[in-house]
Amino acid sequence: MSQNARPKLEKKIVDAGYLLKEAPRTQQFITGAQAMAEAVKRANVDMAIAYPITPQSEVMHLVGDIYAQGHIKEYYRAEEELGTMSAIAGAARAGVRMFTATSGPGLLRGLEAIASWPGHRIPAVLGVLTRVVNAPLSIQPDNIEIAYLMHCGALVLHAENQQDTFDMTLAAFAIAEKVDVYIPVAVATEGFFVTHAKGYVNTTPEDMALTPIDPTAAPVPAMDNETPPARIQRDAPVQKSNFMSYLIHAVWQQEIWDSNKRSMKYIYEYLGGPIEVQDPEADVFVVASGCAAAQAREAHRYAQEEGLSVGFIKVRSIRPFPVDEIREAVKNAKKLIVPEHNIIGWLCKEVKASIPNSGIVVEGPRVYGGMTLPVELIMAEIYNALGIEHNMKL
Repeated sequence: MSQNARPKLEKKIVDAGYLLKEAPRTQQFITGAQAMAEAVKRANVDMAIAYPITPQSEVMHLVGDIYAQGHIKEYYRAEEELGTMSAIAGAARAGVRMFTATSGPGLLRGLEAIASWPGHRIPAVLGVLTRVVNAPLSIQPDNIEIAYLMHCGALVLHAENQQDTFDMTLAAFAIAEKVDVYIPVAVATEGFFVTHAKGYVNTTPEDMALTPIDPTAAPVPAMDNETPPARIQRDAPVQKSNFMSYLIHAVWQQEIWDSNKRSMKYIYEYLGGPIEVQDPEADVFVVASGCAAAQAREAHRYAQEEGLSVGFIKVRSIRPFPVDEIREAVKNAKKLIVPEHNIIGWLCKEVKASIPNSGIVVEGPRVYGGMTLPVELIMAEIYNALGIEHNMKL
């Protein structure tokens, strides 16, 4: 075998339902970056395109390793983030399964292209390993960048830990390619707190891979020698300032957001639903997503030990946002506490918009710029919500 030759791997091809819900699992102790790469290894990806940025770099380095092992057909490093995201779109239009990942300022630089993916029906999967984007320059954990991603039409899943990162990434390929969805899926998790920390992950067999993409089943045909681009222009065919242009664009935006909503049934099918609820009859709920859900889960455990009427809601899906599910889960709640790893409180805003009485929502606690989220901060809000005096030194 020549130095540049890669092994030809024989894999058992299975559908997403079997791979995610029935396939045997083996426990590994790995980082979040490794978990995302392990999911890509099993996803039968045709092509990955990378550009490094901390803390994403490790993910795409590992994806490069699995390319060398023969798990991915093509892999290359682009020249910058906008070029990466544009190349992803071009390759996906040819009907191949695509993956890339980015972080913080890299996401913002590539966002112009990413924002066009849903409208062009690009079923790519994007790993988002979050970090600070504000000046002064920092590489510390923070998830404010998710706020920039929420309104372009893409699905957004938010992983709490390494296991979520594996499962959500694998499910993302299956969901993105459903004919009634067929838009990109972003799988976000906190940089460093998850990407560079190890946790136990139950992974599926290495020799088992997801059913290949079928471009003939796409709602918009792939562009190839038989279907040249001129036949299937994806932009509004009338680009001038007239009524027809407005109408076509408006209808297409509606279709993209309807596609986003239609993905909810597949989130139920592959991930067990968009939220997790514990103690549904509680008076006070802690509602969180991503890394903050880990601290919220611990605060819930403390509250249980103290016999307090406190429940826990973990939000898995940011887009589509589970409005109906949250409204039902908190219909009898007296207070909702929403801890977050960002300064603006984008999850809090979504929760407030989902329920009839937004006055019961406590905004925070929030940490940002790389700070950790002590459980004590959440417990202090729980005591305040229940009217319990406390002397916690914060």
